[in-house]
Amino acid sequence: MPSRDIPGQLSGTLLVHGDRPLGAEVVPSISVTTTFRSVPDGDPAGLANANPYGHVYSRYSQNVSSKVDEILNKVNKGHSITYASGLAAAFSALVHYKPKRIAISGGYLGCHGAIEIYSRGRSESTPIIGLDDNFQEGDLCWLETPLNPTGESRDIKYYANKIHAVGGILLVDSTFGPPPLQYPLNCGADCVFHSGTKYFGGHSDLLCGILIVKTAEEREQLWNDRVFMGNMMGSLEAWLLLRSLRTMHLRIPRQSASATELAQWLSKAVIPEGQEFDGIPGGVLTKVWHSSLQGTDERGFNPASQMEGGYNATFSVLLSKKEYAEALPFKLEYFIPATSLGGVESLVEQRARADPKENPLLVRLSIGVEEVEDLKDDLRKALQTIAEM
Repeated sequence: MPSRDIPGQLSGTLLVHGDRPLGAEVVPSISVTTTFRSVPDGDPAGLANANPYGHVYSRYSQNVSSKVDEILNKVNKGHSITYASGLAAAFSALVHYKPKRIAISGGYLGCHGAIEIYSRGRSESTPIIGLDDNFQEGDLCWLETPLNPTGESRDIKYYANKIHAVGGILLVDSTFGPPPLQYPLNCGADCVFHSGTKYFGGHSDLLCGILIVKTAEEREQLWNDRVFMGNMMGSLEAWLLLRSLRTMHLRIPRQSASATELAQWLSKAVIPEGQEFDGIPGGVLTKVWHSSLQGTDERGFNPASQMEGGYNATFSVLLSKKEYAEALPFKLEYFIPATSLGGVESLVEQRARADPKENPLLVRLSIGVEEVEDLKDDLRKALQTIAEM
């Protein structure tokens, strides 16, 4: 289906009409069949991989999951494959690349857990090094950007050059930077990972993982592995994802714009006790992290050059007292105190409740599609309340 390819934008026409079913239906039906009637000539395409509409068994392909892959290829500007969850995709990437060592610093605790389990299952341990250590041939650089939970950006091109200089692989966890915000393949990534549970799903009602690679041949290798690992999405989840993709071009730019406005507004409230900014008392907030607040670093990297479609919609703030960080999520009306992120509703959590290694003063905010002035008023009132504790 032809559509305009505008940098930093998603085609609403593609997303709304890309799932158009055959026949009279306006919206595709949910199909839950696991097996399909065979045809006299068998399946010359090879388990329906080359012909995704010649289905054999849902572990290989299914009507809705095949349509999801077709749309994701265009959305991600690469060759996409889905999994049952973000961590299923993360583990599958490790099995596929078989790294001698893994370079990773900070980021989502679940990916660290997947790496630990992968390493435990090998006859030889897989050493973990930092992103700023020296790389060697056979290394996998696992770069998360923007970073969970702070929302700070890292320079994809810098790490791509560093790891490629020794013949290694760059995987970018772009969960905080979904399309149209950034496209890591354009910056030198070899593989892009998303927890599709977050912004691709967008409604807090499905689990999904996505890997995007540069070639159809590599995608087929991943598909063959998935057939025998058995970690594909279920039919219902694939249908929910297909539904969610219809509004991706509306949800994510709005969430990005609102988060950027909120982060910059809150950063002005990092002031001493006794002062006030726009009704927010000073001495409560001590730091705000967000890609839009970074500026240009000593190597000349500015997140604006990488996040061509807008800044991340999840970021963090640092409170001055632990009791403030514990109380804030439960003093808000429109921000729901819950883990995860990327949904149409705004979420808030003291991140240490989910990840004990995080600073107990840190509170993570995932911005939804509510009116930004309502979210400002909600935060203003809650910060006033905790300041009086």
